[in-house]
Amino acid sequence: MVKNKISCVIIDDEPFARKGLGGYIEKIDFLNLIGICENALELNSLLKQHHVDLIFLDIEMPQLTGIEFLQNAADHPKVILTTAYEQYALKGYELDVLDYLLKPISFDRFLKAANKAYDWFCSQGSGEKGFDYIFVKSDNKLERVNFDEIFFVEALENYVAIYTGDKKIITHLTLKALIERLPVNGFISPHKSYVVAVDKITAIEGNMLLLSQYQVPVSKYQKDDVMEKIINNKLLKR
Repeated sequence: MVKNKISCVIIDDEPFARKGLGGYIEKIDFLNLIGICENALELNSLLKQHHVDLIFLDIEMPQLTGIEFLQNAADHPKVILTTAYEQYALKGYELDVLDYLLKPISFDRFLKAANKAYDWFCSQGSGEKGFDYIFVKSDNKLERVNFDEIFFVEALENYVAIYTGDKKIITHLTLKALIERLPVNGFISPHKSYVVAVDKITAIEGNMLLLSQYQVPVSKYQKDDVMEKIINNKLLKR
């Protein structure tokens, strides 16, 4: 069961745009759409009644533009701008938005922005969100991978293979990009092409880490560091 989703709101004066964004949000399990607004005044009222983490905010709207709303709101949720006008990008980033989506917005680009928001909330360190999973795109679908199910990750040029207890998930990511989305504690890199969940290591044999049915090599240049992390932290299973 997904817990502690990011509560979000769409604000756009175009019905087609609202419908499109709403459909995208429904596909992403860590987002929870709690409201749809046609203008900034409706949004202002909604924020007084509900807790909102993230706003998908259009810029060109009647009465009050998205930029004007941000400039006048003393304490607003995090924002991803959605607009057909490229010239507002610099102003948007001056106002500390998480991302800037140019219409028409593809699902791939929307997913990238949503993951950026996910990463931002995870990085806050308050534990309030408590995310313990990641979504990756594999075989034309979004697949949820719980961190505690990962045994190790292997780099395959511009792809990575994520190994769990019962399957192998291949996704179009670099190993570096995936490492940035994993918890800081609990994973080590014994080799430039691998990342391993320390609590899945059952034994060390020569230059190999044994993880149930899997074996992962340890680089001779990193062996001392890897051994120290495993033994000193007492994370090796007995």
